[in-house]
Amino acid sequence: MAQLAVENVTLTFGGVAALSGVSLAVERGELVSIIGPNGAGKTSLLNVISGFYHPKQGRILFEGEEITHLSPHAITQRGIARAFQNIELFSGLTVLENLMLARHTHLRYGLLQAGLFYGRALAEEVRNRRLVEEVIDFMELEPYRKALVGNLPYGVRKRVEVARALALSPKLLLLDEPMAGMTLEEKEDMVRFILEIRARGTTVILIEHDLGVVMDISDRVYVLDFGQVIAEGRPEEVAKNPRVQEAYMGVEA
Repeated sequence: MAQLAVENVTLTFGGVAALSGVSLAVERGELVSIIGPNGAGKTSLLNVISGFYHPKQGRILFEGEEITHLSPHAITQRGIARAFQNIELFSGLTVLENLMLARHTHLRYGLLQAGLFYGRALAEEVRNRRLVEEVIDFMELEPYRKALVGNLPYGVRKRVEVARALALSPKLLLLDEPMAGMTLEEKEDMVRFILEIRARGTTVILIEHDLGVVMDISDRVYVLDFGQVIAEGRPEEVAKNPRVQEAYMGVEA
């Protein structure tokens, strides 16, 4: 059984199909990339998987459970986390505070315990703080841990966005263009982080426009065009597919 299965999903907006009969399967521990021209439906697909949109048709299964119509909060609790293309952080809070806020879905104590801050509440706080510090260390964010996110360079904020998703301890991590707008050196660092995340056992779905990166690090690649899957397979197979070449480069008259 695939860890994630998207089955014949159709998503429409006012009669316009953003996704049309899209199906894909991702095995546990894989790094699968989704590519395609602008407007192909890549981000819409992640929105459906993460519960921000609900499809008109089709269904989504995660570890054998149907999650098609669950809320984003419920899907996060089941082990799916997401880093957004447009940075979705609290700019007035520090890196540490942003990551601690991400842990709220894992808190298991009541209002009284929180107010008095004893027993289970204290133990939970210590446990969550320890996990967040591990993520900060893993993403090499120690120099910025007490810095306001809004004051950080763009490339560091993109790293914090991924760290925020990692702080949720996901089984499946959705990355929407985590390298967009980065310098070459920053991209190389992000590729290293992504490979290390996968090496730790987390399944990764990556949307990325840098085809060189996609072809180098992906186990498999899905190609979307006009909301439909036009190719799927290993990177070297997809790169040779005439439909993929046409979608990216067009056809001479």
